Parts: sequence; C-alpha cells; structure tokens
Amino acid sequence: MTNIIHRNPRAALPVAASGTGCTITDTQGRPYLDASGGAAVSCLGHGHPEVRAAITAQLDKLEYAHTSFFTTEAAETLAAMLASRSPAGLDQAYFVSSGSEAVETALKMARQYHVDRGEPQRFRFLARRQSYHGNTLAALSIGGNMARRALYQPLLMESHHVSPCFPFRYLEAGETHEQYGDRLAAELEEAITGLGAGTVAAFVAETVVGATAGTVAPVPGYFRKMREVCDRHGVLLILDEVMSGVGRTGSYHAFEQEGVVPDILTLAKGLGSGYQPIGAVLAHRKVVDAMHQGSGAFQHGHTYVGHPVACAAALAVQHIIQRDGLVERVAALGPRFERLLHGALSEHPHVGDIRGRGLFWSVELVTDRSGNRPFDPALKLNTRIKAAAERHGLLCYPGGGTIDGTRGDHVLLAPPYIATEAELESIAGLLRLAIDDAVHEARQA
Repeated sequence: MTNIIHRNPRAALPVAASGTGCTITDTQGRPYLDASGGAAVSCLGHGHPEVRAAITAQLDKLEYAHTSFFTTEAAETLAAMLASRSPAGLDQAYFVSSGSEAVETALKMARQYHVDRGEPQRFRFLARRQSYHGNTLAALSIGGNMARRALYQPLLMESHHVSPCFPFRYLEAGETHEQYGDRLAAELEEAITGLGAGTVAAFVAETVVGATAGTVAPVPGYFRKMREVCDRHGVLLILDEVMSGVGRTGSYHAFEQEGVVPDILTLAKGLGSGYQPIGAVLAHRKVVDAMHQGSGAFQHGHTYVGHPVACAAALAVQHIIQRDGLVERVAALGPRFERLLHGALSEHPHVGDIRGRGLFWSVELVTDRSGNRPFDPALKLNTRIKAAAERHGLLCYPGGGTIDGTRGDHVLLAPPYIATEAELESIAGLLRLAIDDAVHEARQA
C-alpha cells in the first residue's frame, strides 16, 4: 500500500536506498547499473561528494530568496559560467526547476520578443513530429509525442509540425543526406509560408532527438538549412537540449556540432545531474534587449526561479565537468561505446539500428532486419526489455511509438560521464540478455 500516485499503480517498485557512481542500490541490497541516468539526468553518477558539499554549504548560508527581492551569488556565478561556455551573444540565463518549465519559458520569451519588436501577430510555433519538449501544456502542445498528447488534446494550444530528421526511417531510396536536408528545409519553408510567415514566432527542435524517437542525430547540414529558412522569415530558432546538452553528445552544447547558434536554448538534465531540480533558458542578448527596450522586463516568473540551492548544486556539477575534462571524456568514450554496442548487438536478428552520439545512444528493435518491420505495439516490447534489464541489474530507458507515435520500440542509454569502459561493456552485454529475454517473452504472449 502507498499514498503516492505512482506512474504505474500496478507495478511493485523496488525502493532505492543509496547510490554511488554508476550504481543504485535498493533496500534489499540489490545493485543496479544505471545505464540511462534515469532519463539522461545523472551525468556525474550518484553520491558525488563535492556536489553534496556544495549543497550543504549553500544551505548553511541561505536556502531561498525570491528573485523579485534579491539575486544570489550562486545564480550569478552559474550564469556567468554558462555564458563562458557558450557562443558570443548567447549569454543571458534564466533558471527554472525543470526542462518542461524551461521550454514554457522559452516559448513565452519568443512571443514577447516579437510583441516588443512591434510584431504582435507572431504567435504560432512550428516543431517536429516525433519530438518531445515536456509535459506542461504549452510544451506538450509543441511536442510531437502523440501518445502523451492524446488525452490532453482539447487543452493544447495551436501548434504545427513538420517531419523529423530521422534518416533510418525516412531517408528515401537513392536520396543523399544533402538531398534529404534540402527536402526537409523546403518542407519547413512551405509550412511557414502556408501559415503566413509574419505569424510564425519560432521553430522548435531537439538538437539530438531524445526519448520519443531514441537519440536521432540530424544529417550533416540539416540545422544550417533550417536556420537559413528561419532567418529568411524572421522566425526564431529554439533548440531543446534538455536531454542532449551539457556534454551528453560529446560537445558542451550539442548544437556546436551543427554549425549553428540558436536564438534560445533550453537545458536541464545534465545541468544539475539530478542533485537538485533545475533547468535553464539561455537566450541571445538580442532577444533580451528587445524585451528590455519594449516592455521593460520579461513578463514571466515562477516562485523557485533562480533557487540558490539548485544553482549551487548545478554550479558544482558544471565546475566538475569542466575541471575533470568530462566533455572531452564523453567525446572519447562515444566511439568506444558505439563499438561495444555493435559488438554485442549489430548481428542480433531483432536489432534494426544502433544510433547516437557521445554517451547518448539508442537501439531500435525490429521483427526482422530485411525490412526493419516493427513489432506489434500490443506486445509492448520496450517495456518488456526494461523489466528484463532490471532483472539482470541494468537500468535503461524504453520508448514506444518510435516510428510514428504508435509503431516501433527502442531503448535509450545515457550512462554517466564517469562510467568506466568495463561498465560500458557490461551495459552492452546485459542489454543483449534483456533483449533476448524480452523477445522470448513476447513470442510466448
């Protein structure tokens, strides 16, 4: 019996008791190798003494101060650090408590930017199918995760979606990556002009798609083409790096590998590594200057904006990432992890694709590799793999509806940046066992 409204009331969850490094241990003393960092959150692993000390030190000084009265050293220093790791101009930070809050904030910021520049008719947002941007209503509205949207559809605001950049599923026969990018850019252009270019506020995209489609990286040149379309029509580019940012893909910002700079960027999971709830919006100075010169201030706020304990935790996390060269470590480990996954799974009869960057990888499952046909969604193969993995002492992040919101299964892996090669090898081997078990169970169903 429990008084918590659990995600799945029919599941008997183990009770997490402690965590050290890449391992979580339950109250029965059973260890689990955390191969997904929860939902790509725990980039430093669990129980890092320096982060715990930073939290305690901040609590000893001040636990909370409302941002209408005060700023704090923790928030100011964290903002300065993020600015120092970002391209020139992308240096204005707004701290919230989650990725969903960060996306809501970014959408409001984009809207106010246009209003304060004398274009109040710009209220529409374009995003991509098979995307995920959060569970609050505006974030859910622009997201392309059909399963999560369905129940709340009557409550969602107007939004519009174009095709994802998903070459494994949607690259046409004989089409080059260059041609694919051109086709998607033309689709965005047509969508903007069809809605009325002067009514579109922003195009929103995950730099590397996270949970909904499973770590799908764009083809080379894709974001440069999309940036050009946006610039041609005065549309802001909002990149969502809640999952893929802060080193996860092998560069501090995932967009650094794409040759573009967004107007607004959202961050969260790797920012605080789960030690405190925190998210952030980084806005280009031109966006903030327009608001300050127009309305005078950003017309938005939450009670826990810039929470000093959360900022102190995130500051410690970012200091460790920088001091210990963990972004560079992720970049070096990425190809090794890829080889380990291919070694364990590339010949598996039910593995259709292994994709990702850095320490951000997914495995997509198929009934057979000749046609890459998905399993029947009713079998819920991805949840079977998660359960089988837990029986083997492995934590991974499953996803269903990978292809179009209904069909397709994948498993996402996002181990901590501190993971050893031996741990990465264990992840690949244990996942192979879990897939075998889950497929066998599905066939018996």
